[in-house]
Amino acid sequence: MSQAAGIRGIGISGMGRIGRLVVRKMFSDKGQTSPLKAINTIYPAETLAHLLKYDSVHGRWDADVTIADGCLVINGQSIRLTYEREPENILWEQMGVDLVIDATGKFNDRQGSQRHLSAGASRVLITAPGKQMDFTVVMGVNDHLYDPIKHTLVSAASCTTNCVAPVLHILDQAFGVQSGWMSTVHSYTSDQKHLDNPHNDLRRARACTESIVPTTTGVGKALTDVLPHLAAHVQGVSLRVPTQDVSLVDLTVKVSRPAGLDEIQAAFKSAAADSMAPYVAYSDEPLVSVDYVGCPNSAVVDGLSLMTMGDQIKVLAWYDNEWAYACRVVELAELMRDKAKTIQSRDAEVSSMFA
Repeated sequence: MSQAAGIRGIGISGMGRIGRLVVRKMFSDKGQTSPLKAINTIYPAETLAHLLKYDSVHGRWDADVTIADGCLVINGQSIRLTYEREPENILWEQMGVDLVIDATGKFNDRQGSQRHLSAGASRVLITAPGKQMDFTVVMGVNDHLYDPIKHTLVSAASCTTNCVAPVLHILDQAFGVQSGWMSTVHSYTSDQKHLDNPHNDLRRARACTESIVPTTTGVGKALTDVLPHLAAHVQGVSLRVPTQDVSLVDLTVKVSRPAGLDEIQAAFKSAAADSMAPYVAYSDEPLVSVDYVGCPNSAVVDGLSLMTMGDQIKVLAWYDNEWAYACRVVELAELMRDKAKTIQSRDAEVSSMFA
């Protein structure tokens, strides 16, 4: 299929935490038909339906979820199910799928994501930092640079990058960021072990519900596409903590000039009310992590924790590392669909002129 062709339907491969929340988000507008045509999963259909309906973090889903004739049915809309472990074996084209959201976490490089193209997809969006992808997008920061002709294999970056990049972008525009250090106090994820068991990262091999676990984060590399002029000057570390959901970025930056606290607050409030809505929010309430479960914003700046000293600024920003990220993935998929439609319409107009 031509890279300029429109997108008929969306398919998702991988029904872990993010994959299931992406499905929930895609059906959040009641009364509207979702573009979701097919799901590839390793779970039995009944298990998938149950885990979509009931979630220990995000609660019971107010949707009608059933299985009929081997298909998943959500609010009366039938979605085909496949059970393939290799991307090239998924019959995307036959199922009317042009855009694949790969949420498996297993095919995050160029070679892996291209395997969906051999199965008939025309575009791939991975829900993780990617290697050698055509483009990495953080909504609200560089989504305007997405080109449907040039960018076939796209990464939605990580949940942490989706939090820190908009915050950095605001600070950079207002004060000129020269360098920075970031720590993310991050809820444990499915990549960690709940009981001590082998893992390539020996710290992640330890029981995630019993310890604070220092580990790596790929924010610096992910910024290469998103904020390239800052990528070499911002580094970070992750501290995994024994909570199920909601994480916190602790960012300290050196800026080009001294900035007062009132000026910093005003910059964040202005962006949250204008150019960066709905990606960035600002809060002066004395809240804790559990209060942000289900928050759709990529970053919520904690106004009570803002600090400044000379040319240095410290920011704490909350993010629901599951739900907010799923929201951004769906919005990016919608952007890719809309851009493809625009190209298709333009090509049709040009063709008609020479008919």
